[in-house]
Amino acid sequence: MDIYQLHRGTSPLIVSMPHSGTALSPGLETRLSDPARGLPDTDWHVPQLYDFLGGFKASIIRANYSRYVIDLNRDPTGTSLYPGQATTELVPTTLFDGTPIYREGEAPDDEETEQRRTEYYDPYHRALTELIVQTRMEHGYALLWDAHSIASQVPRLFEGTLPDLNLGTNGGESCDRSIERWAVKAMMDHDDYAAIVNGRFRGGWITRAYGRPGQNVHALQMELAQSAYMHEGPPWAFDETRAEALRAALKDTIKAALDAAAMLYSGEVK
Repeated sequence: MDIYQLHRGTSPLIVSMPHSGTALSPGLETRLSDPARGLPDTDWHVPQLYDFLGGFKASIIRANYSRYVIDLNRDPTGTSLYPGQATTELVPTTLFDGTPIYREGEAPDDEETEQRRTEYYDPYHRALTELIVQTRMEHGYALLWDAHSIASQVPRLFEGTLPDLNLGTNGGESCDRSIERWAVKAMMDHDDYAAIVNGRFRGGWITRAYGRPGQNVHALQMELAQSAYMHEGPPWAFDETRAEALRAALKDTIKAALDAAAMLYSGEVK
């Protein structure tokens, strides 16, 4: 199976979906604990939720393999993105709730971790880098939207219930302030949804590594509470009615970010 699926669009928008894959590398399933075999920490149905991206003529890159093979949104050196807070590793060994992913004695060693990084992590990031470079050359800038979702309640990772919409710009460092401002306004205008910017999820490795406003690359992460568009828990069923309402908020937020970027490079926004 290919490591990722890539669709080349014609607009400045690039959408990355690093955690929606469900494939496992050969032999991995038999090593997983029973709770892990259901892949509970998957960003379920994100491609289906974002089925409107054709209207933006976006480029899309999405992972085929599960985050349990390797987490494409982690620092490749293994450095924590959230020091002092619970998180999962480059090659995760625990579920979000702390349950072991592997049967006893089956967790990968350093050699296997490096092999997975070479085989699964590096190709995705090479492709994303090339996509950003091509898009910036064509348009003068690129807007990268990193699309995620997570269960609305994960006590080990955050207290209480997660807001529906969690926009992250690494504290304003991964995109121009005007893009953040317009996107936040559009998001907040959908007051049926609880929303926050740079809360618990400020942006993972993809947002932080590729968001370089000074180099005309602007990155935003959207972490969605899964309760906003699906039924949480097995069998992780998609809810089209809830999803269609959520799509309106996502469309408006993406459009606002794109409009701000277009104005920025036309010289109209300072």
